[in-house]
Amino acid sequence: MNAVILYAGIAAGLIALLVLVFLVIAPAGPNVPLERRRAPGSVEVSTLTRMTDRTVEAIDVVIRRRATMPFGAADLEQAGIRLQPPAFVLMVITAAAVMALLGMLLGTSTAWMLPLMVVGVACAPIGARILLGIRAGRRRAKFADQLDESLGLLAGSLRAGHSLLRAVDAVSHETESPTTEEFARVVNETRIGRDLSDALDNTAMRMRSDDFQWVAQAISINREVGGNLSQVLDQVGHTIRERNQIRRQVKALAAEGKMSAYVLIMLPIGVFAFLLLTQPAYFNGFLGNIWGIGALVVAAILLVVGALWMMAVVKVKF
Repeated sequence: MNAVILYAGIAAGLIALLVLVFLVIAPAGPNVPLERRRAPGSVEVSTLTRMTDRTVEAIDVVIRRRATMPFGAADLEQAGIRLQPPAFVLMVITAAAVMALLGMLLGTSTAWMLPLMVVGVACAPIGARILLGIRAGRRRAKFADQLDESLGLLAGSLRAGHSLLRAVDAVSHETESPTTEEFARVVNETRIGRDLSDALDNTAMRMRSDDFQWVAQAISINREVGGNLSQVLDQVGHTIRERNQIRRQVKALAAEGKMSAYVLIMLPIGVFAFLLLTQPAYFNGFLGNIWGIGALVVAAILLVVGALWMMAVVKVKF
């Protein structure tokens, strides 16, 4: 007991000595911010940043040599992702490497290691494509929901005496994304010489909006024959508002069917993943003969066919 007290006293004395030396006798000098210690105009670039930039440049060279790009700038723009295609491809490659490593860890000491690694690598580009599609769909849906309000602002600007292009520019500043981005693009295209009707038609095709196609046609016809464009836009906006209301009702009525389809699709996948994690040797009997492998392949094909069938049934096109 005395030895413990002695050692504790020695440790406390050493700690007190360190505190005395570093905090009282020789305290640390004031910390100067990193920005003040750098020369004006100099930018510190880390090694990781340099390696990333070189990798992106190499991917860009490879992509430019190909006739088609896996993830184009238009796809990223429609999805609302502010990245260049080479940078996004680098992210997909990194995700594929991480998924392959995860598959290797999950399938260690089992026959599923190589298949899980292959599936993990394949899931990265497929997941990226699905992500782009989902984000683009949400962006288009948000644009459609904001369209009636945008038409109201456009008609109000015209009644206030502004020109059509000035009204479009006002809408691009007073609305939210993605409407502000699309209308700003229309303004920029007209400034570099493109016809306003062509720019509006291009926006309607890019956003896959039949409602905005009506707006573009109404503006094009009014520019040719004349008339009260603000009143025409008010009528079109009223029609679009009623269509959006019916669309929301249809979406609410179809929500239960979609949820049931999602549960039925994910249930066998979840059970398979649970058994693979908890009992890796459970599927060894299937992999031991050709009939078991064939049964797994047939089950996967039937799952895909059933998923596509259910999604087609619950998807209501309006």
